[in-house]
Amino acid sequence: MPVPHNPQQINRFSMREEVYNTLLKWIMEGVLRPGEKILDKDLAERLGVSRTPVREALRRLEDKELIESAANRWTRVARISLKEPEKFYPIIWTLEELAVSECIDLLDDEDFHQMEAINRSIQKATKNNDPVKASWADVEFHQVYIAKSANDYLISILRDLKIKFRRIEVCYFDGTKSSDESFMEHNQILGALRNRNLAETQHLIRTNWQNSLKRLQALDLDQDQKEDDAS
Repeated sequence: MPVPHNPQQINRFSMREEVYNTLLKWIMEGVLRPGEKILDKDLAERLGVSRTPVREALRRLEDKELIESAANRWTRVARISLKEPEKFYPIIWTLEELAVSECIDLLDDEDFHQMEAINRSIQKATKNNDPVKASWADVEFHQVYIAKSANDYLISILRDLKIKFRRIEVCYFDGTKSSDESFMEHNQILGALRNRNLAETQHLIRTNWQNSLKRLQALDLDQDQKEDDAS
């Protein structure tokens, strides 16, 4: 018997996913900043939906530790602490080293051209002082060899970790300085990949992430968030 056609159910599911993905994007791109208090009613009005899918989305985001709440008091975008990247950046670079070990012999000229194009977009975003585009491009550069590993578990874990990474970069990094340095570091990674030099590639990937962490540690995130509270 054929599956019944039920567009209403599909539309409801699609709406829930759209609301979730929109709020996730706003958090990742700094539209909703760390520590900012939010109301489901205001979000529902802005998105043109009922409060139910907004509440569902906020619960899902809270499960990912991107939203925090106090019962009957407030809901806000989760704050960022330097303790977070100090813990998860090493996990990212270790998993990326694993990913590249599984794919270095599988990468081809098309992959290299794609990475070159992405890296040029980082440079362009830097010149335009657009940290959101630069951050997107940074993730896409690494994603080429991560996806080539074809390890679904590895890809999924890194995707979730990089949600936190992206919102930190967008909210707090100086777009010009960090992106320009990333552009140069990516060029070195690409050169090592072309030479099929696994040890050098892994070293450069680790160095790229370590430098990113150092650039972040040079910032006073706690002070920034105190100033947000006072404003």
